[in-house]
Amino acid sequence: MKRRERARHLIELGGLVVKAGLIELTEDDRAVILGLLVEAAAKLRGPDRDQALTLWRRRGLRAFAVAADDD
Repeated sequence: MKRRERARHLIELGGLVVKAGLIELTEDDRAVILGLLVEAAAKLRGPDRDQALTLWRRRGLRAFAVAADDD
């Protein structure tokens, strides 16, 4: 069962990459996508962590709301 839960979790995370438009914007360049994620992780390790989390959470919630309106 754990394997199935992990697979579902990974699929959901991949869906977020698609929802954010990163596939089209990077022409499906996985090195660029990974670089973006590494950059975000570095930001979260820095002194501006709380500010970044607040900003990104707001943007994410707005994106979910827009997607829900489109459905």
